[in-house]
Amino acid sequence: MPHLQTCQAVLRRLIARGDPNAISLAERAVNEYLEATPSGARKSGLRLIQQDVLAQYNAVLGVQRSFAETVNAYIEKKLTEG
Repeated sequence: MPHLQTCQAVLRRLIARGDPNAISLAERAVNEYLEATPSGARKSGLRLIQQDVLAQYNAVLGVQRSFAETVNAYIEKKLTEG
């Protein structure tokens, strides 16, 4: 669980900043979570992360909302790949 919580914390901070130049940092956080998590737990963990991102999406406006939407799309992509 520490990898999941770390990923969520990183994504929350990045969404709060809303810097479009930080998308690669969000992708790296998701990828590091995936690398550190056993394959059997990846999808369920990604879904939890996605729920957290969507909660952030619903709570913010403007560039933060756009950032959260981009992060959600990346998570969707990872869910369909795996």
